[in-house]
Amino acid sequence: MTPGDNGPSTPEDDDPFGYLYADGQANGAQPPSGGYGYPGSVNRVRAVGQRQYGQQPQQTQQAPTAAYGQAPQQQGAYGRPSAHYAAPETLPGGQQPPRQPAQGGPGGGGRRGPNTKGLLIGAVVVVAAVVIGITFAMLNDKDDTKDGATGGTTAPPATQSAPPSPSSNSTVAPDGELPKIDAKALLLTGTSTASEVEGAKADGGIYVTGFNHVGAKVTWSVNGIQKTGTYRLYVRYGIPGVDADATLVVNGKSSTQTLNMKNFGKLPEGDWKNDWQTTWANVNLNKGTNTIEIACNDGNQCNANLDQMYLTGENG
Repeated sequence: MTPGDNGPSTPEDDDPFGYLYADGQANGAQPPSGGYGYPGSVNRVRAVGQRQYGQQPQQTQQAPTAAYGQAPQQQGAYGRPSAHYAAPETLPGGQQPPRQPAQGGPGGGGRRGPNTKGLLIGAVVVVAAVVIGITFAMLNDKDDTKDGATGGTTAPPATQSAPPSPSSNSTVAPDGELPKIDAKALLLTGTSTASEVEGAKADGGIYVTGFNHVGAKVTWSVNGIQKTGTYRLYVRYGIPGVDADATLVVNGKSSTQTLNMKNFGKLPEGDWKNDWQTTWANVNLNKGTNTIEIACNDGNQCNANLDQMYLTGENG
């Protein structure tokens, strides 16, 4: 062997990775028998999930391969300290770790309990407000009652409905007098008014005509009767020299006797102008308001004009 010549050798003797190069492969270099393609490697092939450390459940992934020439570090079971590690406080002269404050205490970061003091204060405030409101309402009610008793104006006066106004067919006599009415002011049913025939005493000479058929009537609402009793009803009428009559109805009750409208003056037939006469009948009236009707019913002879009506005492 000459200087600089180390003798015959193969590429794999010089370089264990010669099989990776083209010239090494040309010279017959072969990969070493090993697990990972380098000398001394160990081929540890396990199925996924078989490898365990301590008492841990099976892993779903293969643990990373340890570095070349270094044994993998053993890990302790969950919740147990590793055999290769000791906490500083377990060593002689080691410091104790600072203690964490309990949750919920002063300076703690956990949830705090209910603020019972604040709730108590709120309840007291609500009760005080209710008591003040009740006291204020009672004082106002007392003041209103006092004002009402002494004639004060705090409480609004009671509303009074106005009395109904008398209708056009009702009359109220002055004190000491009995009612009277023009026939034109009566409630007319099946009749009308006219003024062609002279001699009527009603205002404007207007009288009721068209009374000469069944169903015709006039109604008088009499107000202000001072006491219950018998009164005399006077009716002024006009006829053409021929007797007439009608049915008298007082407070819905028909009289047993007809209202006679005869030709007491024995005037000639057809003389409407001069044949104005007066008849009367006794009626029983109640105190207050009464209704008097003069109607033309079956069996009546109603060819007459009506002028005025008035009441007097029983003896006229």
